[in-house]
Order: sequence, then C-alpha cells, then structure tokens
Amino acid sequence: MTRKYELVYVVSPEASDDQVTDLHNQVEAIVQRIGGSIEKTENWGRRRLAYEIGRHKEGTYVLEVLHGTGELMKEIDRRLKVTDLIIRHLVVRVDEEQTVIDRTRTKRSETSRRRRVARGLPPDRAPGEGQREMDDDRDDRFDMAEVDR
Repeated sequence: MTRKYELVYVVSPEASDDQVTDLHNQVEAIVQRIGGSIEKTENWGRRRLAYEIGRHKEGTYVLEVLHGTGELMKEIDRRLKVTDLIIRHLVVRVDEEQTVIDRTRTKRSETSRRRRVARGLPPDRAPGEGQREMDDDRDDRFDMAEVDR
C-alpha cells in the first residue's frame, strides 16, 4: 500500500551544492528502485539551526514529498543514518490526517441516515433541506446599536 510521506533532512554546512544534489539523486535512485515516486523536492537553502547539533550551528534543509511503502521508508532511513553529510533527518507520514477525516465523515453520514430512517424520513437529505436562508436585512445578531453606559 503506497502512502504519502514527507522527508526533511539537514545537510552539513560544509557540503557543496553538488553534494546536496548528489544526496537528492541517491534518494531518488532508492525511491525508483523500490517502486515509489517523488512528488516534489524543495531545497530550503542554508538556515540557522534551532540548537547546535554536534559542532554545527547551521545547515542546508531539503524537503522531499514521497509516495511509497513502509519498506521504502525503512531503506531511506537506514541509508540516511549512515550518510556522514546528513546531520538530522525526519520522515513523517502525512496521509493519516486525510484517512481520519474520511473515516469521521463516513461515520457521521451513517449516523445521520440511521436517525433519519428512525424518524420516518428518507435516509438522504433532499437538496436544500436543512439549510437556513439568511436575509441580510433580518440578521440582527451583529446589530451595531450604540449602548449608553
């Protein structure tokens, strides 16, 4: 099952732009070999670190958005751990939020249908049913009348 991941890694400030490009090419080769895909790559450039890591106070940040399996992420994680130029890296699965949203939406619609049938109504709402029409002239919730104190 392919999932969406974000990979962020921080490259040593001593690394040249060619070395950062080579690291990206290595990640791309691993992704293609294992059957994933890279959606986008962003080089955020050299930035100051939030805290000192080893003797490094700054580094080059790179973001990669990947589609692949858990095996792909394990292999990338293993490779990045042994690469000397990489100070830190982080892999985050980002499709989990969408899965939770879809699951919640399905559960709510099933509950709504069940309740409507129990009340003797059709399971699905008709277009426009349950929607309130608001006249701007009749909306007095935000009346800006002056108050005497």
